[in-house]
Amino acid sequence: MQFVCPFQRGAHVSALPPLSPLFAWLEITEFCNLRCRHCYASSSPKGTHGDMATADWLRVIDQLRQLGVRHTQFIGGEPTLHPDLPTLIRHALAAGLKVEVFSNLTHISENVWQALQLPGVRLAFSYYSDDPEDHEDVTDTVGSHARTRATIEEAKARGIPLRASVIKVLDGQRHDQAREELLQVGFYDVRVDRLRQFGRGADGRAPDIKNLCGQCGVRKFAISPWGDVWPCVFSRWMPVGNVHHNSLTDIYRGEQMRAAVASLAEVFPEKHSMGKDKKPDVVCTPDCQPSFNTCSPQLVCAPDAECGPTGQKKSVVLSPHRSVRYYDPGVSNTDC
Repeated sequence: MQFVCPFQRGAHVSALPPLSPLFAWLEITEFCNLRCRHCYASSSPKGTHGDMATADWLRVIDQLRQLGVRHTQFIGGEPTLHPDLPTLIRHALAAGLKVEVFSNLTHISENVWQALQLPGVRLAFSYYSDDPEDHEDVTDTVGSHARTRATIEEAKARGIPLRASVIKVLDGQRHDQAREELLQVGFYDVRVDRLRQFGRGADGRAPDIKNLCGQCGVRKFAISPWGDVWPCVFSRWMPVGNVHHNSLTDIYRGEQMRAAVASLAEVFPEKHSMGKDKKPDVVCTPDCQPSFNTCSPQLVCAPDAECGPTGQKKSVVLSPHRSVRYYDPGVSNTDC
């Protein structure tokens, strides 16, 4: 297949600094047991695992490390419903990657639990309300609230690092109470995000580039169940290549990705430094992880959060650069 770049031909590609990715979303399935009203991927029980075989994903993971990626997140759909998720997690760890699995926490098998308990893996999830009916109004699935709460407790009992976020989807939703509930059960940094107008969240409207954060493709990218590469999970109408046909290095450092980033820089000039010698600011690098993991797995190194010298918890200092989309705040320096 020959991809046509869907971006502005006049974008100043030559003015961009070299692109160096740190993070990749691996969307290993579009199948999900829930039907969340806001799902940017429009996932549902009717979805499939796409045409990326396990061997394709293993090859992609090897290429991620060669490209310099340090963190990867398995997403969907519901990634825990992919039959080979444990194999993919183990391969990513063997490649030296830090792994996060973003799940709805409603359907985790023992085989998946064992992979999630491996060092270097963490589990992330979204939560919507302290009230079961309110939560299930968002997920459109009866019983999802109870299953998610039970899985949170199971993950804590197994010692798996957890990261929680709350998404504001519906008018009148008890999102503040949801955040407070998570804080009460032991989470120290619960982010609240707004509805993103993509997929079902767009309510039938066409995607608008102005709804992106403006730094898609900068230090991050996403791969679909069909092998398409996107600048980020929200910009799925902007394919820049396909891993069935080209290597990740060729795609990420290729003309179409650079044109996508340059086009976004023209729409969001305040988010980009166009000088060739200018590198993106890094808020916090993955290298700081050992220091805060000894304090609490929910806290990030300063300036996101702070631990006392004796390991006692202090008031969390939040940073505007922390994201609900991924764990490392140094990936994007944005709110996407």
